[in-house]
Amino acid sequence: MKSELDTELDAVVAAITAPGGMLGVGHTLVRGADMPVFENAPPSMRELMALFFATQADKEFLVYGDERLTFGEVYAQSLKLAAMLQHRHGIAKGDRVAIAMRNYPDWVVAFCGIVHLGAVAVPMNAWWTSDEIDYGIRDSGARLAIADEERARRIGAASCHVKVLTVRTAKDVAHGLGALCLEEELEASPPSTWYLPELHPEDDVSIMYTSGSTGNPKGAVSTHRGMVHGTMNYLVAGLALLELNTRAGGAAPAQQVMLLNVPLFHITGLVPVLLVSIAIGRKMVIMHKWDAGEALRLIEKERATYFVGVPTMSLELMQHPDRDKYDLSSLADIASGGAPRPPEHVERIVEVFPGKHPVQGYGLTETNGVGTGNFRGNYRAKPNSAGRPSPPLVEIRIDPGDSAVGAGLAAGEVGEVCIRSVASCRGYWMKPEATAAAFVGDGWFRTGDLGYLDEDGYVFIVDRKKDIIIRGGENISCQEVEAAIYAHPAVAEASVFGLPDERLGEIVGAVVYLKPGTPLEREALTEFVKRDLASFKVPAQIWISPEPLPKLGSAKIDKVTLRKHFREVFAGRAA
Repeated sequence: MKSELDTELDAVVAAITAPGGMLGVGHTLVRGADMPVFENAPPSMRELMALFFATQADKEFLVYGDERLTFGEVYAQSLKLAAMLQHRHGIAKGDRVAIAMRNYPDWVVAFCGIVHLGAVAVPMNAWWTSDEIDYGIRDSGARLAIADEERARRIGAASCHVKVLTVRTAKDVAHGLGALCLEEELEASPPSTWYLPELHPEDDVSIMYTSGSTGNPKGAVSTHRGMVHGTMNYLVAGLALLELNTRAGGAAPAQQVMLLNVPLFHITGLVPVLLVSIAIGRKMVIMHKWDAGEALRLIEKERATYFVGVPTMSLELMQHPDRDKYDLSSLADIASGGAPRPPEHVERIVEVFPGKHPVQGYGLTETNGVGTGNFRGNYRAKPNSAGRPSPPLVEIRIDPGDSAVGAGLAAGEVGEVCIRSVASCRGYWMKPEATAAAFVGDGWFRTGDLGYLDEDGYVFIVDRKKDIIIRGGENISCQEVEAAIYAHPAVAEASVFGLPDERLGEIVGAVVYLKPGTPLEREALTEFVKRDLASFKVPAQIWISPEPLPKLGSAKIDKVTLRKHFREVFAGRAA
């Protein structure tokens, strides 16, 4: 039975999206599928940004340390960067430009400038090693990279030989790395573009890399239409919740303010955080790195209204010894994204932060972060659930097979979670087989997650078909970690799996069987794999098996049995 909150939310969303309004919903054919769309959506991200940056121009947008920039200032910088890319480096529509840096105001300027020009933004994971960055640049065919000093050094150690523009790097250091200094390039460039190509809804706008079950990450390609609609779908949810607050007698703040502590190179950071902030005029306070105590200080200082992060972050806020020393009264919602939040955390948030609302979202890079939402009282009632399909664009089915999506399973039956919306990506960059396997026609995307729908239409995720670990919001390919372990000459067999962790959700575990007569200490193996893996992918726990690993009838290693056994062993040790 639909809850009172869901009934009210549905009514508010229906009013917001009624045909004829600014956010009115109709239908159109997108890549052969008839799907709901916003009738008055801007045709491209260029138009969307121009509209909302102009609307919010005088409001403060980005805060980083002592730096404060308005929406108008950020947009002006983005236009100058677009002109520089065109005049100085010949970047044109469709060219790929990588962004490799930690969260800085420069990240936002770079992304907006690249997109304005009609080029394709390629955000790089800031934790990637030189080899991983090398792969991303080569795979995407990026003509140029905009990087901070640390990432510029990693690119310099790679073999891709891409042109690099550095930010927040001394000129002599940049030149010593064989890179160009962005400030110098801007000074040498005319201030405006000489030509802007027309952009169409189905033109590519970004390539976001995501780790799946195979070793190398895949580049999910979003179109302008997909990213625009992903942003606007989140906008509807925000407006609906704001309306419910008003009806309940709540006063809207003069400006929404959020702490930016999730990476902009993740889809959560890009779409529901950055792009929605541009749309609603929300200030973003950028943290240099995550620190719960500093987060509490900034929430009080900047009067933050919204917090989103992987579950680790909200847990650390709750556990911080100085929590009660800060005025957190401005905070309304504490959201989680990027990884499942343990159910016991939901009620704990309400107890520790009275009057604050827990929120959970579920989406993927391939869906531009759009999927489901679980809000407030409904989240407390169903803390194990990822929520309902996000209106007005999202449809979800639970499918039993491995071919095209069928009619869908009945409530309570477990199958693969499949999502359909116009916000989804068009496929994987230069990987037609992977695209055909995941994007199966009529607009459906196979998530690789196993789950079910309950009688109220809420999604429950129970497992993953994909062989991945989600550590603090980072997807880790088990196959990639296994490959790094197998590179050691003493290893005969290896299996990698996720181990439960209260802080990070999951951590990497591995069990190995060594070649007879080749002793190897687990500490030495850990040091060995650090050569090839980013630090967050290195196993936190390694077991050396005295016997060959168990096999299935197909002679493959029985990963399910191993995972179950060693999770129990690990839980026993933790207890």
